[in-house]
Amino acid sequence: MATMKSLIGLINKIQRACTVLGDHGGEGMSLWEALPTVAVVGGQSSGKSSVLESVVGRDFLPRGSGIVTRRPLVLQLHKTEEGTTEYAEFLHAPKKRFADFAAVRKEIEDETDRITGKSKQISNIPIQLSIYSPNVVNLTLIDLPGLTKVAVEGQPDSIVQDIENMVRSYVEKPNCIILAISPANQDIATSDAIKLAREVDPTGERTFGVATKLDIMDKGTDCLDVLEGRSYRLQHPWVGIVNRSQADINKRVDMIAARRKEREYFETSPEYGHLASRMGSEYLAKLLSQHLETVIRQKIPSIVALINKSIDEINAELDRIGRPIAVDSGAQLYTILELCRAFDRVFKEHLDGGRPGGDRIYGVFDHQLPAALKKLPFDRHLSTKNVQKVVSEADGYQPHLIAPEQGYRRLIDGSISYFKGPAEATVDAVHFVLKELVRKSISETEELKRFPTLASDIAAAANEALERFRDESRKTVLRLVDMESSYLTVEFFRKLHLEPEKEKPNPRNAPQPNADPYSDNHFRKIGSNVSAYINMVCDTLRNSLPKAVVYCQVREAKRSLLNFFYAQVGRKEKEKLGAMLDEDPQLMERRGTLAKRLELYKQARDDIDAVAWK
Repeated sequence: MATMKSLIGLINKIQRACTVLGDHGGEGMSLWEALPTVAVVGGQSSGKSSVLESVVGRDFLPRGSGIVTRRPLVLQLHKTEEGTTEYAEFLHAPKKRFADFAAVRKEIEDETDRITGKSKQISNIPIQLSIYSPNVVNLTLIDLPGLTKVAVEGQPDSIVQDIENMVRSYVEKPNCIILAISPANQDIATSDAIKLAREVDPTGERTFGVATKLDIMDKGTDCLDVLEGRSYRLQHPWVGIVNRSQADINKRVDMIAARRKEREYFETSPEYGHLASRMGSEYLAKLLSQHLETVIRQKIPSIVALINKSIDEINAELDRIGRPIAVDSGAQLYTILELCRAFDRVFKEHLDGGRPGGDRIYGVFDHQLPAALKKLPFDRHLSTKNVQKVVSEADGYQPHLIAPEQGYRRLIDGSISYFKGPAEATVDAVHFVLKELVRKSISETEELKRFPTLASDIAAAANEALERFRDESRKTVLRLVDMESSYLTVEFFRKLHLEPEKEKPNPRNAPQPNADPYSDNHFRKIGSNVSAYINMVCDTLRNSLPKAVVYCQVREAKRSLLNFFYAQVGRKEKEKLGAMLDEDPQLMERRGTLAKRLELYKQARDDIDAVAWK
């Protein structure tokens, strides 16, 4: 089985690493929360700081009136070999050793003010301090701000509740051991520390009671009922402490001498002499260290299970956001092409119906194009008045003899030219849909999210290709319209010439009422004939324009959207390829954090396996 020193030292090491990485919470329980700790809880002026200094054997904590501890202090004690020099290290100043403990006190004050300012505000950001000494036991303690009932000048009214909430956030964790400090010269039943401990730990399984200031109780009174567990029973024994007097503090009596004086007090006390072996700060430190080691050993299976679960979650997230990219140009080119193919797959899924968006192209053909064709001003162009004007202008000085063919051609050409607007509008509408699908495909391609520069390059290349496809499509649809003007369907007009003769035969060769080539009925007939021909052309274009647009734009977008981009990428140098794979700084930072956390968890698992069952 692992030694006490190795187990507690390992937990200290993991806690420090968790603090560096900010692994204090999140979804579920963090590794920090899973590690057993000892939280020191007490009201202001309860002697909390003196207890800590007695356990450490050094005078190093800030002192004063009001709220002195304004940030949690995570205090890790490391026992060293006899004869070695004592020193302290702060996590925020890892390369600096403090051999002067007055300087440690000053550093705590300065680091507190750095976050909270010179005011009397509090902060839940912990200060991490490690002390290496032959005069300590292996132990981790968290010194929390003293509980108070009244806000003093310069503090917000919420300070009382703020402190309680901070303290509660530590002690309500199931793996937190509560060291409840209560002055013996006050009623234990009203102790702030005991009251809070009772709320979060009603069975008392996690609570150790400490009675301070035994030496300054009123004459004729003692604390035996508490220390012997009669007035307030806990599952763990109470420990009495004799703090240094203010006179000793003023005389700068060192803590080792103070410990000796404390031992003498209990050994010679008529009230507490029979309890002397279980009293004092030295006994308290050993008791807490032994209990912490026992709890750690009990918690090892659950800690390892949490570590394994965290490793799996981190690996899954690293797979999702992508592993680091190789630095050689071949691997970079391969990565770029794979990312392009991933985008292309998503884009094709939109077009083919696997994802929404492609149906909007059909909506252009089925709704927008027919609606645009219906709005064309044929009624105005083929009105009797305009027909007469166009025919007359086409005839010139020589009126037509039988049928105004030039007038027909001008009317038809003028009417067909109107189709160019809807044709170009159809091209533009499909182009807009394709551009929107490119934008959506870029945002939905998970693999591209880590490479904003490449995503931007792909989007630009895709849009440039769509512009080329649109230009070609526009030329094609305009050719289709021009084709209808370049060669008219003669059979259509021959049928028009024969149909009246079949419907209304005239055996007597009587003169027809509409024989006048310049009557309104004659021009209306011409307008009606042209309108019927234009309707036929309209039906043709309604079918042929979508075919041309799909062939020139949609089909090409599916086949060769990034072909030109592929050719450009293949000619790029290594530096430019690397620049294209420039990642989002936040994503790089996230991957780096995950990698460090993964390394922490793997190292913690290996370390636990190495020492837990020795």
